[in-house]
Amino acid sequence: MSESATDSALMAGASKADGSQEAQRQLALLKAGALQNAILTSANFSIIATDEKGIIQLFNIGAERMLGYRAAEVVNRINPSDIHDPSEVLARAQALSAELGTTITPGFEALAFKASRGIEDIYELTYICKDGSRFPAIVSITALRDDFGQIIGYLLIGTDNSVRKQVELALHEAMSVAEKANRAKSDFLSSMSHELRTPLSAILGFAQLIESGTPQPTPAQKRSVDQILRAGWYLLELINEILDLALIESGRLSLSLEPISLGEVLHECQTMIEPQAQGRGIRISFPHFAKPCILRADRMRIKQILINLLSNAIKYNRVGGSVKLACTNLADHRIRICIEDTGLGLSPDKMAQLFQPFNRLGQEAHAEEGTGIGLVMTKRLIELMGGTIGVESTVGQGSVFWIEIDLADNDQLAPVRADISALVALAIAADARLRTILYVEDNPANLMLVEDLIARRSDLRLLSARDGYQGIELARAARPDVILMDINLPGINGIRALRILSEDPLTLHIPVIALSANAIPRDIKKGLEAGFFRYLTKPIKVNEFMDTLDLALKFAETGTDLTAAETST
Repeated sequence: MSESATDSALMAGASKADGSQEAQRQLALLKAGALQNAILTSANFSIIATDEKGIIQLFNIGAERMLGYRAAEVVNRINPSDIHDPSEVLARAQALSAELGTTITPGFEALAFKASRGIEDIYELTYICKDGSRFPAIVSITALRDDFGQIIGYLLIGTDNSVRKQVELALHEAMSVAEKANRAKSDFLSSMSHELRTPLSAILGFAQLIESGTPQPTPAQKRSVDQILRAGWYLLELINEILDLALIESGRLSLSLEPISLGEVLHECQTMIEPQAQGRGIRISFPHFAKPCILRADRMRIKQILINLLSNAIKYNRVGGSVKLACTNLADHRIRICIEDTGLGLSPDKMAQLFQPFNRLGQEAHAEEGTGIGLVMTKRLIELMGGTIGVESTVGQGSVFWIEIDLADNDQLAPVRADISALVALAIAADARLRTILYVEDNPANLMLVEDLIARRSDLRLLSARDGYQGIELARAARPDVILMDINLPGINGIRALRILSEDPLTLHIPVIALSANAIPRDIKKGLEAGFFRYLTKPIKVNEFMDTLDLALKFAETGTDLTAAETST
């Protein structure tokens, strides 16, 4: 091939290559143009561009669809602040002024302030359409600059936020309905607690009277009474557990976290649980503390947790088995309390179901009573106190349930209360005069029970009133040493009656004990805050009732609350 022919071929090849590159460039421009056109003509979001003064220069199809204006009606005529809610624009200007310590004029300046300083801004505002209708929008605003960095305009991209707002409103309404339902459930539980406990109070109270009365019941009667008491106390336990679980689920269970002595709590648990262990031939051991070990917990609830775990360890143990409670200090100022039993142990599949409500892991067919919610309650309670619970188990060897909870500093512990039962017994023996107890109660069975209890005391007499007003008048006339007060009374309730008595110089010094079937912790707290000397719940526990009455009588005589006095020393 000649030199001229070669040159011609090379030039043709170069021309072809240039043509291919140009075609690619043109295709890229077409794609970019198509994308830009798709963005500008999109009906799904509004695009509004302004000049540096904020006057609208571009108003895309999406903006026309959302706002109802034609582009010709707004371009070179208005700025975006004119189509926003003016009160929101004013609020935005005021917020910026407060944030920066300067004055910002309401209007487009307020909308574009951050964007003008190179900060992309996203905010929620209400768009006002041409027909006057409104809808919430999320708007992003960005400053547009030339090659020299000077602002030449602003770009506002908006989306309709109505659906999200509707979802938020529906969620808020659903939460409000749920909150009302929780309050209604709490009120229902409080009322149901009262309705269930009132007849149960009579059953357990009179059964205890028969059991301890004179003459002693016959062996056959004793067996019957034992069955009544066993079933009654079990029913009370079920009521308490179900009410507690419902309160936790509704988020209304209140706890009082305070420094408490673990040694004292375990001693109380040991006293309560040993009869159950002895009745089943189970050996049980508790640790001894060389120095005080102070927890940060709710005293009543930590006892409930430990008693439940100990009771399970005894119930599901083997004959002649053992239960061992041990404590180990952990890092981060925490302690682990372990309860080890020698029972049958749990398989992995049962351990996976352990904390499910009402799941008794196949124990329904056995003689052991239970609801299947004790461990659920235990888990929820320990977690509410900032602790954790766990279990380790080997089939055929036994299980170890453990809880971990925070320790408190030893010097935070309140002084220990002394045993005052001997002091009270001496005070009663020394004072032989007849003292007066007033019982304000509208339920005949409850009144009869207390009458029988007071009749056992030769140093006491009982007056009674059937409603709050009658109780107030009788208290003013008789000046009793102690008043027992039901809460749910005809006329006025017990809390209102207490307030009237506490405002009267004739009766303000008389200790008033609440004796009520309203046993939810919220009700008890409300009663104690109202000023009751003590708050006892029905069904009456005879020993607790008599001990509390003795404390109130001593207070009436000396003006000193022995329990409070011992606590403060």
